[in-house]
Amino acid sequence: MGEYALEMLGVTKTFSKVTALDNVNLRVKKGEIHALIGENGAGKSTLMKVLSGVYKPDGGRILIDGEEVTIKNPKDAIEKGVAIIYQELSLVPELNAIQNVMLGQEINTCKIINSKKENEFARKYLDYVGKGSLNDYKTAVKNLSVAQQQMVDIAKALSYNSKIIIMDEPTDSLTSREIEILFKCVRQLKKDGITVIYISHRLEELFELCDTVTVLRDGQYIVDEDISKINKDWLISKMIGRDLKDTFPPRRRIESDEVVMDVQGLTGERYKDVSFQLHRGEILGLTGLVGSGRTEVLRGIFGADKVKSGTVTVNGEVVNINHPHVAVQKGFGFATEDRKAQGLFLNQSIEKNITASALEQISSGGFVSSEKERKLSEDYFKELNVIAPDTKKIVKFLSGGNQQKVVLAKWLASGSKILFLDEPTRGIDVGAKYEIYQLMDNLVQEGVSIIMISSEMPEVMGVSDRIMVMHEGDMTGELHQTEFSEENLMKLSSGESLE
Repeated sequence: MGEYALEMLGVTKTFSKVTALDNVNLRVKKGEIHALIGENGAGKSTLMKVLSGVYKPDGGRILIDGEEVTIKNPKDAIEKGVAIIYQELSLVPELNAIQNVMLGQEINTCKIINSKKENEFARKYLDYVGKGSLNDYKTAVKNLSVAQQQMVDIAKALSYNSKIIIMDEPTDSLTSREIEILFKCVRQLKKDGITVIYISHRLEELFELCDTVTVLRDGQYIVDEDISKINKDWLISKMIGRDLKDTFPPRRRIESDEVVMDVQGLTGERYKDVSFQLHRGEILGLTGLVGSGRTEVLRGIFGADKVKSGTVTVNGEVVNINHPHVAVQKGFGFATEDRKAQGLFLNQSIEKNITASALEQISSGGFVSSEKERKLSEDYFKELNVIAPDTKKIVKFLSGGNQQKVVLAKWLASGSKILFLDEPTRGIDVGAKYEIYQLMDNLVQEGVSIIMISSEMPEVMGVSDRIMVMHEGDMTGELHQTEFSEENLMKLSSGESLE
């Protein structure tokens, strides 16, 4: 037995003549936390699906603890000590933590489930990963936080006696505190000799947690290196194949006094007396800690949530937006935080998604014109540079960056002149983020006005013309560019005054 827990050598995989993996190598040492990174579409998920038995490779070899293996299916992968924890957790929401851990490996005595033995078995692993952050094993997991659900999924993986655990974007929906809890658990796994393959687009996490990194690009192995020997700029250049000199594209600032939206005294369930103005061709940042009310304010303006009091004036006209349909008619678009659940029809084509909010434009006498639908979707498909063979491609098969482009295309096709973007680059790799920023700049040059919610301080400062900050439902301050700093943002986000 050598030093490697896993070796994947010369792995290839094609789909309908498209090469997803081209002679890829991955070597992971025993008991290390090994980062696997690359832009969306680089081949990370495909490679891990080969390892976990979801896909059968067209070529290459897989060695576990030095022995060559054939992984026929996910069950076979688990039996060989490989478990994967996906972004979309594999738990049954209505079952509790113990029941989820034991699902598929029930302990029977005379064909009757032995609840006592199951409790003892499951608790051993739940106690190991929980460490005080997961205490209620009898509550349905749908009532647990995302971080606690992840702990249950990790416990389930360990209960199979897994030697290699793959984590796919595990922090995507976690708060800072929950990330700390997860990292503590992952470090304990390493300490106890478990090998972890860690996939994340958040590069700063890799330097905090991982030992080694492997970079893939366009389905090919590029390089692997010790984390201690590299920096973020080096990683980015290997991921995208070029130096990314600036994180944010240069902005062509538009100085406009024209107010397109004036909000006064807006009060809802989670916010009160919010007032601000939005100018034509402006990117207005909106930030604050989780629970500050920032998303709720935009949902109130958009008619998705009920507003108790206050006025919204659009282009000089006081409007009563009591439903999202009215908002769309008034020229609003809303790219929500969870694009997969709320922004897209994942099983529909790019064409159907782009035209979903523009049916009036492409319909006549109650019937959709196929030709108008095709032309409208293709126009925005090209304008936003969606990377796909054509508009017939099913959206769920696109990368995160291209899915976000489709969301933007949908609202532009509907004629939106005021765009709300809630965490527009969440779950998107660094190269695709740059493209989204460029698209935003192009839109404001055309007279579109944008309000962008972001939890990332460098992003909100790098993209915005002005920034509004909220704390516990109150608007605590407004910053102009000369006032942008992380210190000022943190003070206002915590409810402090800048004076």
